[in-house]
Amino acid sequence: MRLMLKFTIPVAKGNAAAADGSLGQAIAGLMQQVKPEAAYFLLNEGKRSGMVFFDAKDSSEMPKLCEPLFAKLDAAIEIQPAMTADDLKRGLA
Repeated sequence: MRLMLKFTIPVAKGNAAAADGSLGQAIAGLMQQVKPEAAYFLLNEGKRSGMVFFDAKDSSEMPKLCEPLFAKLDAAIEIQPAMTADDLKRGLA
């Protein structure tokens, strides 16, 4: 199942993590784990954020994906299913 993981990092924690290198390490770790189809990094309400689209085989993958973001970056995380246009077309057929 294709999922979108959206994360938002508080400014103070993001500044500290950028300064000590742990921000890049945490993002790189997430990318290595999920091997995303697409990943976008942006500002959301003035905070560092990202949206990562990837395929997950099982919901049991979620703790190992989310816990490092929670622990290292104090990130707020949202996960939801996502579809391509082809997925939607098949679903509506």
